[in-house]
Amino acid sequence: MLTYSWINRILFLFLIPILACSKEDDPTPVNPDSYVDAAAFFESIDFQGAVLIKRGSTDVLRSGFGYANAEEGTWNTPSTKFRIGSVSKTFTGMGVIQLWRDGHLTSLDQPLSDFDSEFPRGDEITIYHLLTHQSGLPDYVGPFEDLAKSGEYFEPEDIYEVISQSVAEDGLQFTPGEYIQYSNSNFLLAAILIQELSGQAYHNYIQEKVLQPLGMDQTEPGANTITGADYAQGYHGQENASNYPMYIALGAGDWTSTVVDLEKWCTAVMGDQWFTPAEKDLIFGGDVPDDATAFGVAWFKSRIHGQSFFWHGGDIDGFSALIGFVPAEEGIVITLSNQQDDTGGIRNQIMETILAEEF
Repeated sequence: MLTYSWINRILFLFLIPILACSKEDDPTPVNPDSYVDAAAFFESIDFQGAVLIKRGSTDVLRSGFGYANAEEGTWNTPSTKFRIGSVSKTFTGMGVIQLWRDGHLTSLDQPLSDFDSEFPRGDEITIYHLLTHQSGLPDYVGPFEDLAKSGEYFEPEDIYEVISQSVAEDGLQFTPGEYIQYSNSNFLLAAILIQELSGQAYHNYIQEKVLQPLGMDQTEPGANTITGADYAQGYHGQENASNYPMYIALGAGDWTSTVVDLEKWCTAVMGDQWFTPAEKDLIFGGDVPDDATAFGVAWFKSRIHGQSFFWHGGDIDGFSALIGFVPAEEGIVITLSNQQDDTGGIRNQIMETILAEEF
């Protein structure tokens, strides 16, 4: 466990404003006259990674772009494995839904105090607040990422302890339920809850309850160091940025996958067999104004060019991801990139352009 001096050092860092691992902005406009087709569009933005765009049973685009490993000269393909960053939160959210199905939760409105009576203001923070970023918890990633990269090691319980002490000393950033603010802390706590209530390691539970039933056998916990011909290396420009302390991203950004596996995930979530109607309404329900984005349960909800688009993005050193679906068109959009430069702007451009031109 962390010593008192380390806790104080990290609590100080919590006071410094930081950005979340995945910051989602409004889509930016594009010039519709320049669009030819999806492949040409991704070439025009120098996309590096793998792409799957599908409408019904028809592939609009299923292809790799650029190098998976520039040092060895191997190319990206639809089977290449990428770190997916905060797209992992959609698995964690499903894990919590599964806890509910298994009777470990009476509802998503249960407060944290039901599971940890000593968590500060835990009687105000519900499971639903965690999954919809309405808890007011400060984001832990910045302080712990810096220290982990310098060689320090932390158990998830260490991070949980610091979050708890931060709330005890400095309070929440807002009253739970009053505002929405993206925080990776929400999903770290959700992952720890999965472990405590299921009696299984978080990764084992997600593999058993989510991945294996869908045949997602190419999705796995991300390793700190990437090796092997099946995996993409991550880059900032020309610099390899693949080494990352993945253990600090438990539940919030620690999975690796392929566009093929994530196609299975989007197909299941978009369909009518995976969720009950009540679950689907809870996760994706509610009106969203045109050209706006709102939070669902572990998913974003957007209205882009009159289409409802349910999605999540992810950024982690050297990698950027986007998965989403358009129910009205049975459409799927998945982009996994091993190049992390202006990822928010590029992701928004992809959403804006592909929904306008392909759906």
